[in-house]
Amino acid sequence: MGQTIGPVVVLMGAAVIAVPLFRRLGLGSVLGYFGAGILVGPSVLGLFTDARSILHISELGVVMFLFVIGLELRPHKLWAMRGQIFGLGLAQVFSAIGALALTGYFAFGLSGPAAFVAGAGFVLSSTAVIMMALQDRGEMASAEGQKSVAILLFEDLMIVPLLAVVAFLSPVSQGQSGWSGVLLAVAALAVLLGVARWGLDPFFALLARSRTREVLTAGALLVVLCAALLMEFAGLSMAMGAFLAGVMLSSSSYRHQIESDIEPFRGLLMGLFFLAVGMSLDLSIVAAEWRLLLSMLFWFMVAKGIVVHVVARLFGASNHQALHRTSMFLQGGEFAFVLYAAALSVGVLDERENALFATVVILSMALSPLLTAMADRFLRVEKSMDGVEHARDLKGRVLVIGFGRFGQIASQLLLSSGVKLAVIDKDPDRIRDAERFGFKVFFGEGTRLDTLRHSGAAEADAIMVCIDEPKAANHIVELARQEFPQARLLVRSYDRGHAITLIRAGVDYQVRETVESAYLMGAEGLRTLGFSEAAVEEAASDIRQRDAERLSEQIHGDELSGRDHLHLPVVPQPLGRPAA
Repeated sequence: MGQTIGPVVVLMGAAVIAVPLFRRLGLGSVLGYFGAGILVGPSVLGLFTDARSILHISELGVVMFLFVIGLELRPHKLWAMRGQIFGLGLAQVFSAIGALALTGYFAFGLSGPAAFVAGAGFVLSSTAVIMMALQDRGEMASAEGQKSVAILLFEDLMIVPLLAVVAFLSPVSQGQSGWSGVLLAVAALAVLLGVARWGLDPFFALLARSRTREVLTAGALLVVLCAALLMEFAGLSMAMGAFLAGVMLSSSSYRHQIESDIEPFRGLLMGLFFLAVGMSLDLSIVAAEWRLLLSMLFWFMVAKGIVVHVVARLFGASNHQALHRTSMFLQGGEFAFVLYAAALSVGVLDERENALFATVVILSMALSPLLTAMADRFLRVEKSMDGVEHARDLKGRVLVIGFGRFGQIASQLLLSSGVKLAVIDKDPDRIRDAERFGFKVFFGEGTRLDTLRHSGAAEADAIMVCIDEPKAANHIVELARQEFPQARLLVRSYDRGHAITLIRAGVDYQVRETVESAYLMGAEGLRTLGFSEAAVEEAASDIRQRDAERLSEQIHGDELSGRDHLHLPVVPQPLGRPAA
C-alpha cells in the first residue's frame, strides 16, 4: 500500500508547495506544475526514474484532459462559430504548418516528413495555457477572446487529420499496414459514431435511474476508457479516442450532469498533465544539445509569431490585438506530445528527434506565461480618465459597487425613495456614459480596502455589490465583513454555486442575477398556455418555496442535496403488456 500511495503523496506535495510559490512570484500555476515535475523527475531528485510510469501518468493526463475539451465542443457551438473556426483558424494553422515545416527543413536539415511533423506539433498551441490566460484576463466572452477560442477549436479538431497524415507518412505503413490500417480506423470511428447516435442516451438513462452520482460518473469514465482503448486497438491515439468520447457526450441529454461531475477533476487533471510534462523534460538532452534546442525554439517561435500576427491583421485585427494574440499563441501545446508519440511509434521520427521536438514544446510552454505577462505589461492600453473622478470622501446611506445593467436597475428603486447613494465603478467608459444620463458615478476598484474607505463604506448602512465577477464579489464580501460590520451586505450572485458561497460567507442578502427574470418567463409561459392567474401564482409560490428549501439543504450538504425538491420531467417507461 505504501508503495502505491507514496508516489501520489510526492506528486501532490511537490505541486502544493510549488504552485502557490510560483503564483506568489507572479509566474502562474502552469510554471509551478512544470517546476514541480522537473524537481521530482529523473533529471533532478530522481524520485521518479521509471520512464514507463512517467509515460503512463502523462498519457492519463492527456487522455482525461482531451475528454474535457471534447465535452465542451457541442455541435451547435461549433456551428455558431463556423466562420471563425474554418476561416481564421484554418488560415492560421495551415500557414503556420507551412512556415514551420520550411524552417525545420532548411534551417535545421530535417527530412521532409520529420520537418512536417515537427511543425505540425508546434502549431497546435496549448489549449490549457491559453484558456487560463483568457480566463485570468476576463476576455473569454469578448470578441477577441472568441477569436482565440475559435482558433483553439480548429487546432483541437486538426489532431484527427494530422494523426491520419502521420500514419500515411509511416515507412512501415507503405507495406503491410496500408489500406487495412485505414479501414480498421474508419471502422472504429463508425462504431464510435453508432454508439453515440443510438447507445449513449439509453445507457445513461439506465444509470440515472439508480439516482447515484458515483454510478453516473463511473459510467462517463467507462465510456472514455472504452473509446480510448478502441482507438488504440485501431492503431490510433488513446487521447483521440477520449477526445471523440467527449464530443459524443457533448450532444447527450445527460451532458450537463456529466460535466458537473467531471468539473471538480478538471484542475487536478490539468495539474497532473503539467506535472507529467515537467517530469518528461530530460535535462541531459538540454545540457547536451542546448545550442540546437535554443536555436530551434527561437526560430520556431519567430516563424509562428510572424504567421499569427500577419493572419490576425489580414482578418481585421488591429496591431495591438494582433500582438496580444501572437503573445498567447507562440508556444506549442499538449497535442504535440500525442502527435510526436504517434510519429515515433510508426517510424516517422526517431528517438532523438522525438526528444528534441518534445523538449522544444515543453520549453515554449514554460516560457508562455512569462511572454504573456510581458506582453500584457508592454501592450497595456490605459483607458482615458478624462472627466472621471476618483472616489474620495463619499457619503451615502448605501454604497453601490458596480454600475452596469444590474446596478443601474437596482439603484432606481433606492433613488425613487430619496435614498442617498455613493456609486463606484472601475470602468471609465461606463462612468462617462452614466454622466451623459445625469448619474454621478465615481471611479474605484471595490476589491481595494482603501477604495472602500474613501467610498464611505465605514458610515454606510448597506453595501450593494452589483458586479458580475464572482471572485471579486467574494473578496469584497470578505473585506466588508471584517472592516465594516455595521453595513448590511446585499450581493448579486452569479449562479447557484456562487449564491451558496455567499450565504456561507454570511451576507445579509443575495440574489441570483437571472432567477427573477426566469420566474417571470416561466409564469408568462403558463399564462400563454391558458392557465388562470391563480394557478400561475400558486405555481410561482410553490417553486420559490421549493427553491429556498433546496438552497438551504445545499448550504449544509453538496450540490445534489435537496434534489427531491425539483420538478423533474417524467421519463417515459418502456412499453409492456397491459396487466390482465
